[in-house]
Amino acid sequence: MSQTVDRALSILPLLAQGPADLGQVAERLDVHKSTALRLLRTLHEHGLVYRQQDNRYRLGARLFALAQEAVENLDVREIAHPHLVALNEQVGHTVHLAVHEENEVLYIDKVESRYPVRMYSRIGKPVAITVAAVAKLLLADLPEAERRALAERLDFPLYTPRSIPNATAFLRELATVREQGWATDLGGHEESINCIGAPIRGTDGRAVAAMSVSAPNVVVTAEELLTLLPLLRRTADAISREYSGTTHSKEART
Repeated sequence: MSQTVDRALSILPLLAQGPADLGQVAERLDVHKSTALRLLRTLHEHGLVYRQQDNRYRLGARLFALAQEAVENLDVREIAHPHLVALNEQVGHTVHLAVHEENEVLYIDKVESRYPVRMYSRIGKPVAITVAAVAKLLLADLPEAERRALAERLDFPLYTPRSIPNATAFLRELATVREQGWATDLGGHEESINCIGAPIRGTDGRAVAAMSVSAPNVVVTAEELLTLLPLLRRTADAISREYSGTTHSKEART
């Protein structure tokens, strides 16, 4: 990647944290103000950043429009969304859809809980990759060599006492998930939040996405949430059939 493009793209995550002035942008990029101004003007011309009246810059509306278009063009999201809504109407809890892209697992759809106590998550936000149920499902589907290489690269933050602590435990968890075909996060990221997940498969039987149902334990216990697994898996299977045109059995995957 050219240095100019790299610098310009580095401005976007900076402004995602909030508006910044020219001096702050130049300092973060470690460039002269004239260089930072040139980059900002180019991004402004394309609608990716916006100059406010106080001369600070923020992300532009065009960036959000592009992000929304990208999400809408993910066929699995379009197919899955009505199923997510129907499941949410049945169980009342938060329902997520996630995919694995560029070494991250990202939420691409969400249907909010109908209960007043809700979990904090956003479409486009990466999940806690070592503990999230959707991440376990998508990573468990990778070939063994890729799983092992990934596990060696990851950090294992201890969000709670139930977080997965190291690569050995992570690989053991992925093996279990791969065998049983579903995953859980029972207080591994937030002690008060429990989650169950199931994979959505493509024509080759590989997981193209994963969906989950999440709820705080003040609304439903982990044991009660686990009783929803059959319904969750039937929903994931229905999405898989519609997406791939194939009925998937519990096939062996290498």
